[in-house]
Amino acid sequence: MKHFLPQVLYEDNHLLAVNKMAGMLVQGDKTGDKPLVEYYKEYLKAKYKKPNNVFLGIPHRIDRPVSGIVLFARTSKALSRLNQAFKDKKIQKTYFAVVKNKPPKIEDTLTHYLIKNQVKNKSKAFFKNQKNTKKSILHYHWLAQSDHYHLLKIEPITGRHHQIRVQLAAIGCPIKGDIKYGFARTNKDASIHLHAQTIELIHPVKKEPLRITAAFPKDAVWDFFANIIT
Repeated sequence: MKHFLPQVLYEDNHLLAVNKMAGMLVQGDKTGDKPLVEYYKEYLKAKYKKPNNVFLGIPHRIDRPVSGIVLFARTSKALSRLNQAFKDKKIQKTYFAVVKNKPPKIEDTLTHYLIKNQVKNKSKAFFKNQKNTKKSILHYHWLAQSDHYHLLKIEPITGRHHQIRVQLAAIGCPIKGDIKYGFARTNKDASIHLHAQTIELIHPVKKEPLRITAAFPKDAVWDFFANIIT
């Protein structure tokens, strides 16, 4: 369990925020791999010497190959309020993505209509509304470039399946390592260069503004861009 302790970003009686490593599931799926939520239930059970099962609610998720902030609720009251806050778009998340190509504009708001293929676990983006699609909106800002890649800051307005990945691919900017959406090759660790860096919200119980930030993963590409923008 010690391996996971440095990843805790925020903890109180109501919330737990962690910096997920790329490759870990947030919640269990058909693979049967142990998910993040189970590791942190064990962490809380051991830390607070709880004799019974530990409650840890999941108000949101990030994809398995994505790194960054995951926010858990430690009480049912906090979970209910966080679910409502996400639904009402009162929680702001900021991502950073390393992409292959420079986008057509330095800054833009993208609107697409997405449809999910359940069998392939993949979404497709349309520029016009189609049957069974869901409107998907994000704002991006181009920040920097290296010899091979570009760094984008992204603020999703909606929360659709694979939204950032598919919307950026739709404008010719597939995320590094994301072969599902058009990048040429995988990353060696099966990650993609998409990181959930910041989450801002009103604490569901204390009613105080809360801003939590997660450091970038450590690799040469992230290190290069981190040095430029900090």
